Amino acid sequence: MSATAIQNIAVIGLGTIGHSVVQMFATADCRVRCFDPSPAVRDGLARRIRGNLSQMVDASLFIQEDIETVLGQITICDTEKEALVGAEFVSEAASEDLELKQVLFSRMEESVDVETILASNTSTHPMTHIAELMKYPARAIVTHPFNPPHIIPVVEVVPGEKTSEKTTELATSLLRRVGKQPVRLNKELPGFLVNRIQMAMVREVWDLLDQGVATAEDIDLAVKGSLGFRLAGVGPLRVCDFAGVDLWARVFSNLANEITSTNELSSGVRTLIENGHCGTKSGRGFFDYSAPGVLEEQVTARDRGFLEVLKLFHQRRS
Repeated sequence: MSATAIQNIAVIGLGTIGHSVVQMFATADCRVRCFDPSPAVRDGLARRIRGNLSQMVDASLFIQEDIETVLGQITICDTEKEALVGAEFVSEAASEDLELKQVLFSRMEESVDVETILASNTSTHPMTHIAELMKYPARAIVTHPFNPPHIIPVVEVVPGEKTSEKTTELATSLLRRVGKQPVRLNKELPGFLVNRIQMAMVREVWDLLDQGVATAEDIDLAVKGSLGFRLAGVGPLRVCDFAGVDLWARVFSNLANEITSTNELSSGVRTLIENGHCGTKSGRGFFDYSAPGVLEEQVTARDRGFLEVLKLFHQRRS
């Protein structure tokens, strides 16, 4: 089986990541069968994807007339087993619970062909652990997208200890075919690649906030208008090359002992969690989303900004 021959996709789990993965494949002219254990989530799938596509139309990245064509590629199933019928590639987007995923992967492989690739969207668990109960772990792999997957180009491809090279190459080729930028990791490790880099930055950001160096608003503004602006076009290692690796080595020597290396959770973050302020899902985190319409406005503004950056990527690649 080749990546170009894969046309039948199954997506299990239709939440924040899963519904966007459905759209990602359906937009690339794949037939997608999908399932979520929540009837409400299943019922809301078409509305969410239609809304996403409408935003892309507004950004001149999609054609209005093609929205119904994409939705026509999607079959919402009442059972997991029904969604897996005929699947050549399965994308799992269930909760970040290792035991749940282990049982799910063991169960799914009983309902699909032996050559069907089983991929997890996990951002946490190595496939070596997820596949512990599988009979055929060679066809299991992590394909970790970033929220929202239908917009963010990169997907990390992380094979487990028993994942075959054929599986890795097929998953990578399929992701490239549907318009993504797969990044293969040569080593399986917790957090993979991007989240480890992100966590190093967030740890320092939390410490700066605890110290009162700047407000949450100004910290976000500073990063968006400097690192974020620069890194959208040039990766961190090329940034080092442009400035001079020797210069960066001196900066490292000057600041390494000043930057936090704590393994303890930030006191400010701990207080937020203790007070139930866990971010958008609770109506408040570092920022307040409790007023009517604020969260919707913030999500819309976020996605519009991402789409504008995506347009630049398209222009650079054309």
